[in-house]
Amino acid sequence: MSPWKPLPGRSSPRPLGGSLDRITRSLGGPPAGALATIFARWPAIVGAAVAAHAEPLSLVRGTLTIGVDQPGWATQLTYLEADLLRRVAEVAGAGAVERVRVTVRPK
Repeated sequence: MSPWKPLPGRSSPRPLGGSLDRITRSLGGPPAGALATIFARWPAIVGAAVAAHAEPLSLVRGTLTIGVDQPGWATQLTYLEADLLRRVAEVAGAGAVERVRVTVRPK
């Protein structure tokens, strides 16, 4: 096996984060760090009680889709959209999420 060599025109490997950002943005998503933060810190964003019934499903073109296990939770989260947007912005950065869409997905 030959030793590693950089690509022509490159002197060293590039950080993975930059590549992930380009990929997620090309797919209509936010920066990779914001996406990872929202999904990893979901219970801290919404609280343990809500996280037990709701989970982030996708984040595309500024719309965070949340799956809930009962229609009542869909109503509650829709009502609390402004608070959700504020909390997500505090954790993941302003502009990562612009809208919330809630869908019922029974477990």
